[in-house]
Amino acid sequence: MLERRSPGEHPLSDTHALKRRAALASIVASAALTLAKFVAGLFSGSLALLSEAGHSFLDTGATVLTYFAVRVAGKPADEEHHYGHGKFEALAALGETGFLFALAAFVAIEAVRRLSVAQTEIDASWPVFGVLIVSIIVDIFRWRGLSKISRETKSDALAADALHFSSDLFASTLVLIGLIAARNGYPQGDTLAAFGVAGFIVVAGFRLARRTIDTLLDTAPKGMARRLEQIVGRVPGVQSVEQIKLRPAGAEVIGEIEIGVARTLPIERISAIRDAVREASNRAFPDSNLTITATPVALDDETVLERALLVSARRRLPIHHVTVQEIGGHRSVSFDIELDARMPHGKAHEIATDLENALETELGGAIEVESHIEPLETEELTGRDVNPATTEHILSALKRRAAEGGTIFDVHNLRVRETPVGLVVNYHCRVDPTLSVLSVHEAVDDLDHKLRADVPGVARVVGHAEPLRN
Repeated sequence: MLERRSPGEHPLSDTHALKRRAALASIVASAALTLAKFVAGLFSGSLALLSEAGHSFLDTGATVLTYFAVRVAGKPADEEHHYGHGKFEALAALGETGFLFALAAFVAIEAVRRLSVAQTEIDASWPVFGVLIVSIIVDIFRWRGLSKISRETKSDALAADALHFSSDLFASTLVLIGLIAARNGYPQGDTLAAFGVAGFIVVAGFRLARRTIDTLLDTAPKGMARRLEQIVGRVPGVQSVEQIKLRPAGAEVIGEIEIGVARTLPIERISAIRDAVREASNRAFPDSNLTITATPVALDDETVLERALLVSARRRLPIHHVTVQEIGGHRSVSFDIELDARMPHGKAHEIATDLENALETELGGAIEVESHIEPLETEELTGRDVNPATTEHILSALKRRAAEGGTIFDVHNLRVRETPVGLVVNYHCRVDPTLSVLSVHEAVDDLDHKLRADVPGVARVVGHAEPLRN
């Protein structure tokens, strides 16, 4: 059967095409078996065989329903179905469950009626046996084929079809046994076989209903949450797995994973942890579609400095020179806060006080917090390179003063610009790589102060220290 695709329709995936072909083959097989069993049942007068023909007829209707459910389930998500159309298969399977229970009730009622009346003559001829044997062979192949495809594609509708064919296989076998009994002088064997068919249909319907209802009620796949918790918990940077929510939707499992990460981490690092969790989850469960949410959590080993920087970062306030002291059993924290140089001091003081209060709340206990406000230049300065003579003069002064200190070597890459606020000097130098950051900072800062004393008009000095080359 060929189908035309409308211009706006999405191309069929290989998986969806496989499911549709399987559903079409089921329709053909079910229809052929239904006709053969019905004719043989009328010819023989066997209730069990007629019941099985009715079972096959409902199977044909169910497989038609499966075909259309598979077509709809393959459509992508849209404005009304944000998670796709996968549950249409479960809905179709639920409808097939109703068919099964209705047929089981009919067969059981007819079997009771036959037991209460005179014995019905059964003509168990060889053509009837032939129909049943062919039916059993077809059921075996369809059951095995559909089971394999339903497992590969995780299709509820095809799994329901596979269950139908397995019930057909068992029911046809019972009918065959009943007809053999009738042929050998036990006519009630056919009616008892009909009871067996009804019982098996009920069991098959119950199994299908339980699986389908689990899907419709968003029952999480058994054991998946625990396995995910173990996998996610081993991802570096994950401090805790707060919660996992999962639900099946057709061939996919959709869900959410909430993880706890250190609140002091930068955004880029948190994003990388989320990506690692998603990759690990998809590797373990390729058919899952999981949303990863990271929640910042406070760790027991956070330092006072980390907590102070975190509070200031939340307010987008740059601070530096954070000093933490232990004084008589309580802490003292001081820092420099940079605020717009043009801001009124009253407003700047309010901002600094708010930050101090936030730090006191964060750190708790007996704590002393002090801030020093520094001007933050927010304007861009216009400038131009000074003449070569001035540049050479400043370079000579830097080299002389560096030699006096004995810590800074090889002053190079000097740039001097004239701006409205004075000269801005940028230079590179080299230092012993084994020195501490504090030692290097003090040496560079000392050189900066000496340069200002030697050269009037210098407003800003930026010294970039590099390790000495071997």
